[in-house]
Amino acid sequence: MLTSNSDDRRRARRRVINRMAKIQLGNGSLARDCLITDISTGGVRLHVEGYDVPDDFVLLLSGEDLARECNYHVIWRLGHEIGAQLVGLVRRSDLVARI
Repeated sequence: MLTSNSDDRRRARRRVINRMAKIQLGNGSLARDCLITDISTGGVRLHVEGYDVPDDFVLLLSGEDLARECNYHVIWRLGHEIGAQLVGLVRRSDLVARI
């Protein structure tokens, strides 16, 4: 008899990347370093140390011809690990409001 894996509730397949990124914690704050340990089309798992991450934040991704800023919402926290859901790309008007 086959059983389903109840631990895997993900809607999208995750990809391990272990890449440094920046978190924008709020309007006018300096971006802070974090490590993206895995990513999917719908979310990320981050490793952060030394600062508190609010429930909503902007993640600054760059590298390999990729540069984007996305809004995320924290879904879970466990020690220094955070799981966050993609809310959407940062609109240009949002960028102007933060400068």
